[in-house]
Amino acid sequence: MPKVRVHNVTISLDGFAAGLHQREDAPFGDGVGWGDELHAWFVSASQDAAAGKTGIDVDFYVRGDQNIGATIMGRNMFGPRRGPWQDESWRGWWGENPPYHHDVFVHTHHPRPALEMDGGTTFRFTDEPPEAVLRRAFDAADGKDVRIGGGAAVINQYLRAGLIDELHLVIAPLLIGRGERLLDNLGDGIEGYKVSEMVSSPTVTHVLLARR
Repeated sequence: MPKVRVHNVTISLDGFAAGLHQREDAPFGDGVGWGDELHAWFVSASQDAAAGKTGIDVDFYVRGDQNIGATIMGRNMFGPRRGPWQDESWRGWWGENPPYHHDVFVHTHHPRPALEMDGGTTFRFTDEPPEAVLRRAFDAADGKDVRIGGGAAVINQYLRAGLIDELHLVIAPLLIGRGERLLDNLGDGIEGYKVSEMVSSPTVTHVLLARR
């Protein structure tokens, strides 16, 4: 049966997935850059995977793309702009050929027409509730799993509703101190999950949460 999965989501020791003031020149907020201490493991694992290497970090990184047929993300992950779209010139962080190669459903209070990109990626903007978006994503995935890509607010929302089957959490050995936390205010939703796997590499600790 197809699953709802989260992969390669990295947080600091104090639980932050991003810093304050996320914007175009600082997508992860103040003091959190791509490739720095928080995401260095991911950059390294992606390079090692491309070179055919193996290892704990590489293995977890590769699992994140296996059997995924559709992705769900939040407006903040798609781009830095907030509020109504002033225009439709922003086409994502990934260039004209994003790495998804399937339908990507973007949660936003301000829907816009679907955006078809090279390589088979189509961004579909929706203000529907998570359950409705998930149904559309499963239809698009055609028997494969659906990935919740992020950011933290969207993952938190789906966790709170008990809609995620597996969550791969990566804990990096640093403190951020302020910003956007991943696991706050989950209420009773977190009671439906257990730690099914935990392993550390020399750089990070990988934790897999699974529905009980």
